[in-house]
Amino acid sequence: MSLIVYNTLSREKEPFVPLDPGHIRLYVCGPTVYDYVHIGNARPVVAFDVLYRLLKRRYPRVTYVRNITDIDDRIISRAADNKESIAALTGRTGGAYQSDMKRLGALSPDAEPRATEYVSQMIAMIERLIANGHAYAAEGHALFSVPSMADYGRLSRKPRDELIAGARVEVAPYKKDPADFVLWKPSTDAQPGWDSPWGRGRPGWHIECSAMSGALLGETFDIHAGGLDLIFPHHENEIAQSRSAFGHAMMAKYWMHNGFLNISGEKMSKSLGNFFTVHELLDQFPGEAIRLLLLSAHYRQPLDFTHDGLQSAKATLDRWYGALRGKTLSDAPVPDTVEDALSDDINTPLAISALHQLTDPSQLCAGANALGFLQEDPEAWFRWTPAGTSGPTEAEIEAAIAARQAARKAKDFKESDRIRDDLKAKGVILEDGPKGTSWKRG
Repeated sequence: MSLIVYNTLSREKEPFVPLDPGHIRLYVCGPTVYDYVHIGNARPVVAFDVLYRLLKRRYPRVTYVRNITDIDDRIISRAADNKESIAALTGRTGGAYQSDMKRLGALSPDAEPRATEYVSQMIAMIERLIANGHAYAAEGHALFSVPSMADYGRLSRKPRDELIAGARVEVAPYKKDPADFVLWKPSTDAQPGWDSPWGRGRPGWHIECSAMSGALLGETFDIHAGGLDLIFPHHENEIAQSRSAFGHAMMAKYWMHNGFLNISGEKMSKSLGNFFTVHELLDQFPGEAIRLLLLSAHYRQPLDFTHDGLQSAKATLDRWYGALRGKTLSDAPVPDTVEDALSDDINTPLAISALHQLTDPSQLCAGANALGFLQEDPEAWFRWTPAGTSGPTEAEIEAAIAARQAARKAKDFKESDRIRDDLKAKGVILEDGPKGTSWKRG
């Protein structure tokens, strides 16, 4: 089945027809790393990781770029609060983000640029926009002239008054039009800054992704993806910058956006006490369980993230890993039922449903791998335990199993049962089979 994707630009499902079948180019907006990322930040990473895997199966070369924003007013403020340098803060939180996404089973992108590495490209793009008549300098700022682009707002489809209100743009006397947005802004001596034609300052948020995608993927590319909340103003402004700077009718051919994430039916909020970081969740659940819950709803639909949902996801993976336990697996293609589901706008719920119907362990493994599941050794999976959990060590468990086997051999079944029940009370479940006794943490 050919790949079909929903294009936010057209508001329709469309066949995926690459600009160059020999080289697919994909850009996904990454996080601003002023702290550990929250679970909502993980949804686009996981959802579009499935897309990346699919594209890699279909095409000879795929370049996937996912950025890290490491210069932002929130970063400046948090570093000051922590009494640490911006480099130390973003190095620590950016590294944690990369580690956490890996533990969720996400493949590393082909390039993961940090905004601070591309400031010279941002300055060059702003200079180009000014030369083209799409931007202007004023009082140490550089601003994009929204009226210079006739079809500004095409992605979000908002009328002009909503565009201005929704952008939450600063009302400033140096603006020629209320909708104009900042490309460059001045920095105080206490703020990070770079020398530019408009004075020492730092880039606006939107120009960062335009410069990084242009440098790494080219002036036009196949897919730009991110969260629904980025459609306006971020992605709208990216389009305006890139098209106006390069003179093309499009920036990306397809725009894909994942839906919002709620916590137990409510919008995630620190004030409600339902704000979870990926880092803390990974102490409580295996990464694949979190990944399964994130993929349990279609990426474009809202997702309700609950503790019960995580428990259910863990139980599902226990069954799948149990089906592989002790089996010799052969190479197998991704089953058609799974591949066809993913080809229809990355329909992960349908693909997961198809996995439940597979009885052959090799086919189950191949189908699950297409979604980033069953990446671990089954024995390692069943030995995982939440952080801070007390219980017998692996050596103690193996010693107990050996003692139980000796008791059974001596026909001392009372002692054998006592050892089994004692381990169960400590959260360790024994499973007897033709090849001996295996165990897992319950």
